[in-house]
Amino acid sequence: MSMGAPSAKNAKVKLQEMVIFTRQLATMIGAGIPLLECLEILTEQAENPGFKAVLEQVVLEVRGGTDLSSAMAQHPRVFEDIYVNMVRAGEVSGQIDEILVRLAEYQEASAKLRAQIVSAMTYPVISLCMIFGIVFFLLLVIVPKFKEIFDSMGVDLPWLTKMLLALSDWMVTKWFIWFPAAFGIVFALKIWSKSTVGKRFFHWLFLFMPVFGPLFKKVAVSRFARTFSTLISSGVPILGALEIVAATSGNVLIEELVMEASESVRQGDTLASPLAAKPKLFPPMVTRMIAIGEKSGALEALLLKISEFYDQQVETAVEQLTSLIEPIMICVMGVVVGGMVLAIFLPIFEMQKALQQ
Repeated sequence: MSMGAPSAKNAKVKLQEMVIFTRQLATMIGAGIPLLECLEILTEQAENPGFKAVLEQVVLEVRGGTDLSSAMAQHPRVFEDIYVNMVRAGEVSGQIDEILVRLAEYQEASAKLRAQIVSAMTYPVISLCMIFGIVFFLLLVIVPKFKEIFDSMGVDLPWLTKMLLALSDWMVTKWFIWFPAAFGIVFALKIWSKSTVGKRFFHWLFLFMPVFGPLFKKVAVSRFARTFSTLISSGVPILGALEIVAATSGNVLIEELVMEASESVRQGDTLASPLAAKPKLFPPMVTRMIAIGEKSGALEALLLKISEFYDQQVETAVEQLTSLIEPIMICVMGVVVGGMVLAIFLPIFEMQKALQQ
């Protein structure tokens, strides 16, 4: 186990692997197979070495008399708070197989939501990388060759061409300044983003930036509603559920607001009131449905409806965003690359006109 322990400590498990594991565990328990035997079978068939090492340790703990939830809690990188608390609720209620199915459905919905976000971000990221790559290639390789030609001719160049040649010359001769500076800025931003102020700024930016902000906000609302609904329907106490929702929200602003709501509930007030005070984060429709759910006792069902509605909104937003970004990126590429090409060939066109006259 000495060799397996480091592997378990640094284990990286994909969400899809967790979904399959959870589904299989729920099916086997539902079929009447003892828990320890289920875990041993799933450990044997695990293909991911890190996950296999984690499951081996879980099996040892359970064999020694530890609850499954407590054994899983020792591996927070693999079994998140929501997973551990739902398993614990299943152990208390005696419905662990049903709760595991619910957990697998939650994971599948989360995986689908994540895939939609990746789909929305892939095209603009690739397009921007291509644009930067083309621009750097032109400035560092192509433009300097034309500079030699223009210098040998001794012609008066247009202002656009002069600016391009000056920029190219600076990048070629001063690479030891801008190259380390670019990496330094990226590194500094990465460090700053981990600080309290930096994290808050970037999380605010994600929710309120143009174009992508509304999409990220819908994702945040959907994640909140689905996680909260899944937890309380599994028997997790509402205050504990709110703490888990806050911790797994992925956004500092949402986390702070959910913790305010948790404090409101702890003091005997409603959950909807503090959420309604921040309409830019939680739309009025969402807070009104939560308020209705609290009054009617159907909070779990209404949260699920909110989650399903915003899942559809995210899907629609991704489709609209993809159709919107494509022409924008083509336009940007055309303006940037086309402008550089025009700056290079403009003097040549003018010389041709002068020769024809």
